[in-house]
Amino acid sequence: MRKTFFCIDSHACGNPVRVVAGGGPILPHLPIAERRAIFMRDHDWMRTALMFEPRGHDVMSGAIIYPPHRDDCDAAILFIEVSGCLPMCGAGTIGLSTVLLEEGLVVPKVPGRLSLETPAGRVDVTYDMEGGRVKSVRLFNVASYLHASDVTVEVEGLGPLTVDIAYGGNFYAVVEPQENWRGLDVGVSEIISLSQRLRRALAEAIDPVHPEDVAIRGVHHAIWCDAPRSGGDGRGAVFYGERAIDRSPGGTGTSARMAQLFGKGRLGLGDAYRNESMIGTDFDGRVEEIVKVGPFTGIRPSIGAWARIIGHNTIFVDHADPLWKGFQLV
Repeated sequence: MRKTFFCIDSHACGNPVRVVAGGGPILPHLPIAERRAIFMRDHDWMRTALMFEPRGHDVMSGAIIYPPHRDDCDAAILFIEVSGCLPMCGAGTIGLSTVLLEEGLVVPKVPGRLSLETPAGRVDVTYDMEGGRVKSVRLFNVASYLHASDVTVEVEGLGPLTVDIAYGGNFYAVVEPQENWRGLDVGVSEIISLSQRLRRALAEAIDPVHPEDVAIRGVHHAIWCDAPRSGGDGRGAVFYGERAIDRSPGGTGTSARMAQLFGKGRLGLGDAYRNESMIGTDFDGRVEEIVKVGPFTGIRPSIGAWARIIGHNTIFVDHADPLWKGFQLV
């Protein structure tokens, strides 16, 4: 059997986003969080085939488009990437919003605002278009909060490391410079190695569960923070998957960083936070409102950014291919 997928490839401030516009599995018309569970149970091979080598790579992320279940949304989105089928992906949302609008795949109910049903909740995106091109978007993310402060773990080969656990659509270990980690100048390969070891240590120390959705749990991402280089408010390297460093500043990562700063009294309502990526691109964050997330006080963050479409891509997955499910070198 050969399965064909029609994809529109883009990048959001440098991070690849593959939007599956045709070929995704037909799923029951249920809330997207329930469709996510069905996809993970029955169709995860599509994620690995499209995200892993030889059709993808270690930094690949993407999304599959569905009709919305919610009446107040324009489309429903399943986020797929090398690390799994995520509740939310910020860079993915920025990339897919640009694709949906420029390619005419969705006509928003409200001009100037795209409302997306994601497994983490409704996400709104405002946008500016000129000559049929999306110049910029602003993502209004899900409620984000600081889950745990000053969690100290023993990291193999490094020693004790103190991190905060924050949620911005995914749970993150937020790492700031300290005695055993001096900052991002250590290099990308070292950050990847440290992230793998940190994640293993955290798995034995803490298992955060979202207070409003028990299906969202565990620390699978990390954001390593440092001082800015080009006039921003901070710089960050988001780790996900097994060996991926986000080329953008990270949408859920920047949201988690802002929630951590708010939770520690270092960011307030209406404050801006411009986060720089490892390649020098920026996400312009802002604290839009203060919200409750179960027993936690958190924020509703927004992220301003841009994306570009880079091509149409017809991908074959042939069961006669021994590597049809994809592979990773780990």
